[in-house]
Amino acid sequence: MRVLIVGGGGREHALAWKIAQSPHLGELHAAPGNPGIAALGTCHPLRADDADALLDLCRQLSIDLVVVGPEAPLVAGLADELRHAGVAVFGPGASAARIEGSKAFAKEVMHAAGVPTAAELDEPRAPCVVKADGLAAGKGVFVCESEDELAAAQPRAAALGGGVVIEELLQGEEVSLFALCDGTAAVPLAPAQDFKRLLDGDRGPNTGGMGSYSPVPWLDESRTEELVETVHRPVLRELSTRGTPFAGLLYAGLMLTDEGPRVLEFNCRFGDPETQAILPRLEGDLLEALAAVAGGSLAGIELRAGPMTAVTVVLAAAGYPEAPETGVQIAGVEEAEAEGALVFHAGTALRNGSLVTAGGRVLDVTAVGDSLPEARERAYRAVDRIDLPGAQCRRDVALGAVHAHA
Repeated sequence: MRVLIVGGGGREHALAWKIAQSPHLGELHAAPGNPGIAALGTCHPLRADDADALLDLCRQLSIDLVVVGPEAPLVAGLADELRHAGVAVFGPGASAARIEGSKAFAKEVMHAAGVPTAAELDEPRAPCVVKADGLAAGKGVFVCESEDELAAAQPRAAALGGGVVIEELLQGEEVSLFALCDGTAAVPLAPAQDFKRLLDGDRGPNTGGMGSYSPVPWLDESRTEELVETVHRPVLRELSTRGTPFAGLLYAGLMLTDEGPRVLEFNCRFGDPETQAILPRLEGDLLEALAAVAGGSLAGIELRAGPMTAVTVVLAAAGYPEAPETGVQIAGVEEAEAEGALVFHAGTALRNGSLVTAGGRVLDVTAVGDSLPEARERAYRAVDRIDLPGAQCRRDVALGAVHAHA
């Protein structure tokens, strides 16, 4: 099978790494890809949102399956354009991808489907959460504990374009739960927890994610299945009833409150950096499962998580998330890999033969172990082998779970 991965971040590198293990893979291509993906397949310098160029590439290479990583091309309708041209795609069409593209639309769908979610506020008052309605690369959510924070958040959310949604501030444990969906059926992957704030102790601005770990100690397989039945499947039924079936990866960001689970958001694609912690634990053939979704049926597909634990730590550039420094030389990746870690490239480029920063989140360092403390220790040992001047890195990824379950 000839596969094209669309995107060039850490999530796409992790997908490429896992897909490369499939016995069904013939050729692996990526557009635009990155230096890490280039070690696994062929990268093509095309933008992820250039549908015409991507379609031409699919025809030139006789691509059998396109796997779309980022949300923006999906919301813009890339999967529709490729499918209309006869190319098999993993990823929802634009009408279903609105579940991520518009917070207001997601709320409407959840209310119609009877899915529990955070209550919207009639008027802004702290404490609350202010959300930009459209896509904001993980940076459109503002947690406001005080009236001053609320006053600062509203114009910032509005400046991102589109409307603004204001919700109650929920308390509890936050969890990311992915499910592969073929329009009707949902096959869950292992839950993960990510760390959205830039700084230790969940301080600082929201980011695209500074680390993750899987499994989540308090969510066993039966509880995970219960959540999918409560959250994912009703949404699939509602979207199908509307004539916009969801085929791809439906990601629910959940808050597990004392009153039960509440959906914070839906995403229409693999999460980043949760994917980097989930896929190293995954048993089975991911490519076969993605192709089954693109073919319209998950019947017979099983994807179980192994017993190992995985921890991912993100190294971000100086200045991230507002103004990340690019062109900074990176060293020590091979030394980190020699520690047994997986180093996924998230924002890197090759310049005159040297690896340099080319984005905000630069590298995702993942380690696996028999326990959460072991995986965590291995991940940070590998992180410390990497030389990235000015790098920002949270030192408390998975630490709370280690202490809670010691």
